[in-house]
Amino acid sequence: MSNIQLRACRLCGRVTRRGTTEHHLIPRTCHSNKWFKRRFTREQMRETISVCRDCHHSIHKFIPSEKELGRDYHSVEALLAHEQLAGFLAWVRRQK
Repeated sequence: MSNIQLRACRLCGRVTRRGTTEHHLIPRTCHSNKWFKRRFTREQMRETISVCRDCHHSIHKFIPSEKELGRDYHSVEALLAHEQLAGFLAWVRRQK
């Protein structure tokens, strides 16, 4: 397994054979936006979390707006509090 990171997903806690990917808590498309530049440091905008591919896909499925992701869901706690994502996480944790 070359570049695959076998770490536990920060959202569901699973370790999958496909590994994890890095999710930017503030999407890169927002980094040049003045609203984000005024409210977040460069380090905050670069922050990522390791998530499994299923969770990463679900984040972008349930919160398709990059700006909404950056404004309202820029922490693990905020992502876990999202109602639809929380339902998915409850389900996926029971999967093998």
